[in-house]
Amino acid sequence: MTLPDWQQRTVLLTGKEKSDRYRSSHVIIAGAGGVGAYAAEMLCRAGIGKITIIDSDTVQPTNINRQLIALHSTVARKKTDVLSQRLLDINPDLLIEPKDLYITEDNIAGLLDASPDFVIDAIDTIAPKCALITECLRRHIKIISSMGAGAKKDITKIAYADINDTYNCGLSKAIRLRLRKAGVKGKLPVVFSSEQADKNAMLPVNEPNKKSTTGTISYMPATFGCYLAAYVLENI
Repeated sequence: MTLPDWQQRTVLLTGKEKSDRYRSSHVIIAGAGGVGAYAAEMLCRAGIGKITIIDSDTVQPTNINRQLIALHSTVARKKTDVLSQRLLDINPDLLIEPKDLYITEDNIAGLLDASPDFVIDAIDTIAPKCALITECLRRHIKIISSMGAGAKKDITKIAYADINDTYNCGLSKAIRLRLRKAGVKGKLPVVFSSEQADKNAMLPVNEPNKKSTTGTISYMPATFGCYLAAYVLENI
């Protein structure tokens, strides 16, 4: 099989066997926001053959400071639609499966019935995040999860860890407690930042599924997304 020109530099680095594995792999990405969209694009550019994107949100003006798909021209459009169109413009042969829905305990099992090779959790709400993690661990599906990138700006503090070894991360702590309370066991690789969150960059809000709004900077969610993609490409 002759490789398209745009894939040749990747194969030169990874080798044909790894490249073939990428093309035959299916990755589910839950969350198409600041973290998830960058992870999706990095996987697409590396040659992953099938990507499922799950997100129920539309692009909002407040997303523009950090989200790959957020432009003034895309405001109010479904994130899954915008991201799918962008990924297909990178790789027209990509098998893309956009799912415009909110993950719940009731629908998560059906979403994983496709037996993906890897799952990326880029959800920022605790309940659906824990539902996804729990079901992946139960089914022994490979997963890597993104912890909190908000209210932080030191890019050098981003790292991989098992969730039980994270610190200075409020989201990690909340996820750990909920999983432990539910009796969920197993190793969970995550991307987190050990930087102390700036409490002055957090504002309480009274919205469904959201307790606070945090300040963000453009490069932090993007780097989290790149870390997630790199882990998948190395371990798929």
